[in-house]
Amino acid sequence: MTTPGVRLIVLGKQGSGKGTQCTRLSHYYSVPHISTGDMLRANVEQKTPLGIQAQKIMDAGQLLPDEIVMEMVADRLGERNVSSRGFILDGFPRSIRQAELLEAQLAPVAIDLAIELDVPRELVLDRIASRRTCKDCGKIYSLNNPPVVQWICDQCGGNVAQRSDDTPESVNKRLDVYEESTFPLIDFYQARALLKTIDAVGNEQEVMSRIISAIEERRAAK
Repeated sequence: MTTPGVRLIVLGKQGSGKGTQCTRLSHYYSVPHISTGDMLRANVEQKTPLGIQAQKIMDAGQLLPDEIVMEMVADRLGERNVSSRGFILDGFPRSIRQAELLEAQLAPVAIDLAIELDVPRELVLDRIASRRTCKDCGKIYSLNNPPVVQWICDQCGGNVAQRSDDTPESVNKRLDVYEESTFPLIDFYQARALLKTIDAVGNEQEVMSRIISAIEERRAAK
């Protein structure tokens, strides 16, 4: 029996395990994991009209307008595997304006849930200090979970190292930005009875089980 699809938004600070859980949930529910960061990089690398426009804005040191990010997301949401099964959105929305644009794009059908992964800042800092990333494909490892061959990516063979911006100072600044811009989304989805906060402290399987339980409880209540 095929597991039903899902329409899910996953929110969480950097280091909360968001990317890992999105990937695991994508496999469990057989739906696309849609990462706006990955899509943006692909558009820039492929020099699509959207990517060229985005690159000019970023080169000028400006943030991408919400409408451009929404256009990129809307294109992906219109693809057949998304419209037939659903999606897991990672990195979007990041603001109330983006959430409103997404809501209008999906109408009249709402998302199933917005999952907030809750992790204390101190634990996030510890996780990121231990984090190592493949420079080629972006796969994440840690000092406690290294590649099989010393610091050579299991997935693509690239070099695995610590990112230059994974310092406590840089991470604290990014967490401050997250709290300022993304925390209002908690109230946005809570007001629509679409938010579920998940304790994201524990191993990957424990956290995933909590998320799945929340999704299935939501479905059972409909």
